[in-house]
Amino acid sequence: MHVSLIRRQLGGLIPPKIATPKLVSGGSGAGLGPLVEFYSKLPKGESTARVSGIKGRYFSGKNASGKPIVALIVGLFAIGYTIDYNKHHKNNQH
Repeated sequence: MHVSLIRRQLGGLIPPKIATPKLVSGGSGAGLGPLVEFYSKLPKGESTARVSGIKGRYFSGKNASGKPIVALIVGLFAIGYTIDYNKHHKNNQH
């Protein structure tokens, strides 16, 4: 396959640049000043928010583990087996 053919096929997936400062503010760029000022005041770097609950306890940080998922699968299997046993085996002669 040629490179130009691939570019033509993938060209429709990448959207064109629609909003440029020239189109939005008439070329002066003055309309974007408050927006730039707002975003420059926002904190930079990693978030300091802590994740709590089940996600924070088992899936995030140094305690990350797959044990809760395995426990869920085993629990669902046990419940399903118990229901199946009570329906088909408990009161029937074999």
